[in-house]
Amino acid sequence: MNDESVNRVSADDDGVVEETVRDAISAPDAQGRPRRVTRRFPLFTRDTARPEGGGRAASGAAPAPARQWPLLVVLGTVALGLLVTALDAFRIGILLIGVGLLAGAVLRWMLPGVGMLAVRSRFTDISTYGVLGLVIVLLALMAQPQPWLEIPFLKDTLHSTVTR
Repeated sequence: MNDESVNRVSADDDGVVEETVRDAISAPDAQGRPRRVTRRFPLFTRDTARPEGGGRAASGAAPAPARQWPLLVVLGTVALGLLVTALDAFRIGILLIGVGLLAGAVLRWMLPGVGMLAVRSRFTDISTYGVLGLVIVLLALMAQPQPWLEIPFLKDTLHSTVTR
């Protein structure tokens, strides 16, 4: 039972310790201790649960980098994109960063265990990596000068907002 929900009271003449429970309780369990029936979370959390899929991506016998290969793939792709961007290939570097995030979304979706790539729930990780990666790729494709992707209604929308 949770130590936060039980106050121990001094022992009586027989050495029996009385317990005072602060939560709602039901009948005692098999050992005679009161058990909690409330589904409310405790006031203070002592630890956090590992996210779904947050287990090792390789066996425990493998070295640490091999156990975290999905995270290393994403970080390596983003680092390569930053390096290419720093070497004056702006559009290609930014595309690599977006593709790295999209790869993270795909890995999180496809693999049962992705190690430290799992930060939140599976749905939240996939949507976050996917949306950020897609936005970065689209912005890289539409970057000036000479964009590789032109969306006609965006130019009209921008023109109408600037002239008013």
